[in-house]
Amino acid sequence: MVAITGVILIALFAIQRRGTGAVGRLFGPVMVVWFATIGVLGLIQIVGHPGVLRALSPVHGVRYFAHHGWTGFPILGVVVLCLTGGEALYADMGHFGARPIRVAWLALAMPALVVCYFGQGALMLADPSALANPFFALVPVGIWTYALVVLSALATIIASQALITGVYSLTHQAIQLGLFPRVEIRHTSAHAEGQIYVPGINWGLAVACCLLVVFFQESSRLAAAYGIAVSGTMAITSVTYYLVTRRTWGWPAWKALPVLALFLAFDLPFFAANLFKFVDGGYVPVIVGAGFFVVMVVWRLGRTALAAYTKGRSTPQGEFLATLDQRVAARVPGTAIFLTSLPADIPLILEHHIRRNRVLHERVVLLTIAFEHVPYVPAAERVEVTELDKGFVRVVAHYGFMDEPDVPAVLAAAGGRCRLGIALADATYYLGRETFLGTEKGELGPISERLFAFLSRNAASATSYFAIPSEQVIEIGTQIDL
Repeated sequence: MVAITGVILIALFAIQRRGTGAVGRLFGPVMVVWFATIGVLGLIQIVGHPGVLRALSPVHGVRYFAHHGWTGFPILGVVVLCLTGGEALYADMGHFGARPIRVAWLALAMPALVVCYFGQGALMLADPSALANPFFALVPVGIWTYALVVLSALATIIASQALITGVYSLTHQAIQLGLFPRVEIRHTSAHAEGQIYVPGINWGLAVACCLLVVFFQESSRLAAAYGIAVSGTMAITSVTYYLVTRRTWGWPAWKALPVLALFLAFDLPFFAANLFKFVDGGYVPVIVGAGFFVVMVVWRLGRTALAAYTKGRSTPQGEFLATLDQRVAARVPGTAIFLTSLPADIPLILEHHIRRNRVLHERVVLLTIAFEHVPYVPAAERVEVTELDKGFVRVVAHYGFMDEPDVPAVLAAAGGRCRLGIALADATYYLGRETFLGTEKGELGPISERLFAFLSRNAASATSYFAIPSEQVIEIGTQIDL
């Protein structure tokens, strides 16, 4: 079974390059059949034994814990597995949006799941021997059992799709927010902006999944890891929601805290109950999560330190322009475009270029790509253009964390708002290529700087990420000790 599972996983990840739209056209009808089937099977049992609906009353749960006390607490670690899939739904929101996911959940998925669970309960009340495998006992033994096994296997494979594409969306957003190194991102749809494919993440995830299969061998042994991962995510989501209500929506504490307390009243008991399974495999998601957390923190600290280093050594714009004629021996025809994170100062690579070459193009564009903490920036608010003295133009392009940056498109829009325009056909793009020394002298620390340097070396180039024509790019190297 391990080998078969591995083959299925490789096949699933291999078709991702075709895009979510193509995958959805194949998987969507199967999931509709799946939910319709389990809903009907559950409904048949409920009609035969309607007394199971008394389980809707929370009184039974209260009585259970009143009778068993703390010895019954670990049962929450098992119960949580009934809702683990719900936490994965909104991870894929970047591909489909909130409304389609909400409609699919409320109109199809949730009713079918609830009815199926109640149907299994009704079956076990009528026939306690069905406890061994209540789901497959919903159908008569024989051809129907095999058909349900096949349908269940297909549904299991397809259910992984939301998580795979969700990882793509979250990776894309993390990059735009400055929390993760750049990776190659391919758009797979000309009509839906959020449908993307991330090759590096895709195959890294494939290898990780195969390793988990080899390590755990059986799906039942994954329950501990799954329970901690999902219940922990639920608690983190609740805390994050509280931060959004306070910092983004401006809710007062008296309004936001009760909402947080309500969610945590459900999330924390489930998480605590799953901690009993930590040594049984629950440590796996904790280690993986901690690893990604370290990468994100180091990348964020490194980028912040790099920005501070650059700003501290940059020349103010006015001072630079005032002394430009004395520092440049000649101005040559053409356009030079310097990418910079400094929206008001002169980039170090421009200083380095002038110091070494003492020549400069007649037209110079200082381009800053600014990612805002919103999903999308309207096209009308995308570009800011400021014309400076001596042939300089400063362009600031604003993008949301779900937008896709396109430098040539931004410069074309900016050129229409400049008095002399911006000639892109013969333009030269100057990019910085930093080498980090990782010594004891830097503020970041040698270990953190070496990790940051490793991430920087393996990040996707700015040329491909910003859709810059590679044949028009010149990279200028600098050595930096953070």
